Amino acid sequence: MKATALGFQHVLAMYAGAVLVPLIVGGKLGLTPTQLTYLVSIDILMCGVATILQIMNNRFFGIGLPVVLGCSFTAVGPMIAIGGEFGIPAIYGAIIVSGLFVIVVSRFFGKLVRFFPPVVTGSVVTIIGITLIPVAVTNMGGGPDASDFGSMANVALSFGTLLFIILVYKFSTGFMRAISILLGLVAGTVAATFMGMVDFTAVREASYFHMVEPFYFGLPTFEWSAILTMCLVAMVSLVESTGVYFALGDICERDIKKEDLEKGYRAEGIAVLLGGIFNAFPYTTFSQNVGLLQMSGVRSRKIILITGIMLITLGFVPKIAAVTTIIPASVLGGAMLAMFGMVVSQGIKMLSKIIGDSQENAMIIACSIGLGLGVTVVPEIFELLPAGLKILTSNGIVAGSVTAIVLNILFNMIPSRKNNKEQLS
Repeated sequence: MKATALGFQHVLAMYAGAVLVPLIVGGKLGLTPTQLTYLVSIDILMCGVATILQIMNNRFFGIGLPVVLGCSFTAVGPMIAIGGEFGIPAIYGAIIVSGLFVIVVSRFFGKLVRFFPPVVTGSVVTIIGITLIPVAVTNMGGGPDASDFGSMANVALSFGTLLFIILVYKFSTGFMRAISILLGLVAGTVAATFMGMVDFTAVREASYFHMVEPFYFGLPTFEWSAILTMCLVAMVSLVESTGVYFALGDICERDIKKEDLEKGYRAEGIAVLLGGIFNAFPYTTFSQNVGLLQMSGVRSRKIILITGIMLITLGFVPKIAAVTTIIPASVLGGAMLAMFGMVVSQGIKMLSKIIGDSQENAMIIACSIGLGLGVTVVPEIFELLPAGLKILTSNGIVAGSVTAIVLNILFNMIPSRKNNKEQLS
């Protein structure tokens, strides 16, 4: 019973982050309630599969640490951009290729990490967070197609949800703070119910059981710019996961070797590949569960196995998934502002450690974030470029990421005259 309770605690800690991704992406791409219910169900199920893949420890995959995997928030902006330009099948074509890419590079990623120092990953995370903020604010008004956009009811609900999250975060600690977003969504939806703004039709019509279906949204299509975008996202996720692996290794008093990292990366690649096939999402380590692990002091993989089994079980029950789809857009918007703002703050935190190290780092950050935000706001600036170059400028996240990588190579990896003189003196 104690093990089950501890496993369920991990489910609660990651649940809001896990369901928000399909709700945001599906809502932005205009999915029907039935499609959205399927998307949430398959996402929860695949979170469980990805988690179990990672806690295994065989010769080929699995880091064998008590780590929980969930869908990557880093991928939200890119998936919305790809779906808007090329359609939903292109999202899953890009996810499948990025999963294969991660499996292939897992053996060599230790050597590629040097191209993704904090100045690059921090810039990318900041760009992604900034480009997502408009999505949150649009939802706060009621959603892009709302007839009552910006009404007092929508504004009150969104800011009421945000205020509730802030108060829980301020006056609670530990586990309660970890699930503040989830509590905010519940409180906002209850308030919206009393205001007559919640439609329970999707819950009533949803079945109690369904089977998973590969390529539910159609056969995948493959677009070069979309593939490049998702491969970049996968690389950033691997860098983030590396930090989580070492943090868990420290908590579990286990020395993480190069072979362990390779198997961890490979498990993530398999999870991303399966996510593409079953029309779910890219998966990465969830740091909030690491915090919960540290807080509880329970480091057993058995607990995380129970968590994975619970997630898979929930994924087979559309009725539960349908409950999340009735959350009003304005309530979602309030929670999204907090979560996406946290993505920006995480990027700033990563950059704050290195921005003062050199003027070169400041220039890398300035140009990459500036270009990333600029292309997001004015995407038509590169409309007249040749198709080959437009792959690198198709959206702000790609443009900003490529800029950060290139400038880091230029400033920090290619020896300069100044460095040569300093070495000679």
